[in-house]
Amino acid sequence: MAAGTPRGRGAARRPRLTDVAQEAGVSIATASRALSGAQGVSEYMAERVREVADRLGYVANLHARTLAGGPTSVVGLVVHEIGDPYFAEIASGVLGVAAAEGLTVQICHSGRDPEAELTQIRTLIANGVGAIIVAGSGFVDGGVRAKVTGTLRSYLADGGRVAVIGRHHLAVDTVQPDNDAGGYAVVEHVVGLGHRRIGIITGSRSLTTIHDRLGGMGRALQEVGLDLASTPVVEGVFTREGGKVAAAELLEQAPDVTAIIALNDDMAIGVLSVLRDRGISVPGQVSVTGFDDVAVAQDLAPGLTTVRLPMGDMGRQALQLALSPQAKRPRRRRARAELIVRDSTARPAGPGRSAD
Repeated sequence: MAAGTPRGRGAARRPRLTDVAQEAGVSIATASRALSGAQGVSEYMAERVREVADRLGYVANLHARTLAGGPTSVVGLVVHEIGDPYFAEIASGVLGVAAAEGLTVQICHSGRDPEAELTQIRTLIANGVGAIIVAGSGFVDGGVRAKVTGTLRSYLADGGRVAVIGRHHLAVDTVQPDNDAGGYAVVEHVVGLGHRRIGIITGSRSLTTIHDRLGGMGRALQEVGLDLASTPVVEGVFTREGGKVAAAELLEQAPDVTAIIALNDDMAIGVLSVLRDRGISVPGQVSVTGFDDVAVAQDLAPGLTTVRLPMGDMGRQALQLALSPQAKRPRRRRARAELIVRDSTARPAGPGRSAD
């Protein structure tokens, strides 16, 4: 191996901050602070990082400067909906790690629009952030995700770091919530109570999150002789208001449902609101479930049966991956889904939806 060539790297490529951090066995943030002379790094470690940088022939670039310690240190966080408690809790986890590392976080909101997401990512790159966390779901359609994938690949090639939360199609570090298992668990619970007239309200099926949750639900339905194709499914906006609109449409299509499964808690709260306004008791007449277990879910009346994802921890892990020395292969951390049973589900009532 030629002197000054990072381990396992081609000689033609300019060494990056990630190479220095990996060779020195420290995080990217620590390597940047050491090279910039910022506080918070011991003299021994700073000298070690500088020696590695000299040996590799590293020259500081834009991303090294943006990750150097101090008030200008910035990482980018892209979320689909800043008002959604799911993303708020993820952001809280990211912010906690950033604070400990002396970094600030620039949060962008895409509204689940792939073109808006691309614009936000390009803006973050133009602003010189040293790492980007993409917290929203990936998109099923390859054509839709191609532009974002290409932009992030170029950013990575220039020395940036990327970590994603959810199922994406990028060769980067990933925190993967077990949406398939969660979808299976919530349907298993509902059919185990005896429900067979089940309705589902969901966000856009263009999202990999929805695809995976419905996939698990379909498997559980098949086990009791039902199938997703013959189950009423209403697609709506993945918000509380979207849940209200979808619930009203579902009740028009299938007025005899005894259970409504919403694919996130925000939509489930909208469902509860519609049922309350119509004088339909929960769970006496209709059971309701959500997904994510946002903080307010346990405080609703009735408390919401839902699937818990460790959202704050998902945010923490994503930023920790982005700041840690780059591995030879992308790393994957799986976030376990756990069914949380509360008072919004019960056995179905008899004919006429009369409560027990």
